Amino acid sequence: MLGGMAATELKAAYLLSGSDRPKIARALRRLRDRIGSDATEQLHAREVTGEDAVAACNAMGLFVDGGRLVIVDEVERWKADDVKAVAVYLASPAPATVLALVAGELKADAAISKAVAKAGELLTYDVPKKRLPEWVGEQFARLGAKADKDACRALVEIVGDDLDELSSEIDKLAAWAGGEQITLAAVEEIAVGRAETPIFSLTDAWGRRDVAAVLATTESLLERTHRPRSGELLRIVASLVGHVGRVRRCQRLAEEGVRPRDAASSLKMHPFVAEKAFGQAANFSAAELADAIVRLAELDAAAKGGSRMPTELELDRALVDVTRRVA
Repeated sequence: MLGGMAATELKAAYLLSGSDRPKIARALRRLRDRIGSDATEQLHAREVTGEDAVAACNAMGLFVDGGRLVIVDEVERWKADDVKAVAVYLASPAPATVLALVAGELKADAAISKAVAKAGELLTYDVPKKRLPEWVGEQFARLGAKADKDACRALVEIVGDDLDELSSEIDKLAAWAGGEQITLAAVEEIAVGRAETPIFSLTDAWGRRDVAAVLATTESLLERTHRPRSGELLRIVASLVGHVGRVRRCQRLAEEGVRPRDAASSLKMHPFVAEKAFGQAANFSAAELADAIVRLAELDAAAKGGSRMPTELELDRALVDVTRRVA
């Protein structure tokens, strides 16, 4: 790996790939720290070819004493000729020069991987989606912060699975907490939602059959939105329709004896989201979930101009109908 070596022991080339961009950034920072920022050139595959990268490696050797570092980002964009140029260079690389190639997720047999493997090292940094909450907890710990499991899971639900965006929110929350425990409530209050369905507080309240919380959370979503209020209302309806449909599928699977962890993949859910949906399914009868789907479809039609009543009144009435327990 990159840590703990003298500069002379570095490989001629590294290919850093995978979804864990924050970890890749830290690895590159270690390289820069050891070689020196003045001896580093940063390039991007959108703007340079493989031959350009090779020329940069060779040119730096003429003007810089000691180690040199050339970084090229997004090399998965390169074509066959670009990879060929790098492979030829690596057969006889410039002395004391490190070529660091950065890519997203690559196939195991990618040509650029084969080219680098002969003269350098392949470093893959991936985070399986099912491990995202665990990864969030590890990042908090790395910063000396403490976060409970519910907070880590909530952060993934709010922000989504982009690790750069998650890392940004983790840094912000860790600084805000100042060593105190980071709780679910803190994440809900502070984290910036970027995921497609950052309304888990609403769906959680519905799953508990808490009418008051459903109405209060909905109003909060409508008040805090940056999009037109009418557009946010339609998004809420669409998200609820999708969520209730998933809970209904989970209920059917539970009746067949399928466990949440086994259903997660087929349902395309994070395992912890599947567990939550299975738990919510137990709070409703099959008939109630079927009726909820129909009621939300009626709400969707009303919200799109099918009713003379104010749309937000239609929303409140429908939310009460699909949440409350009928004696």
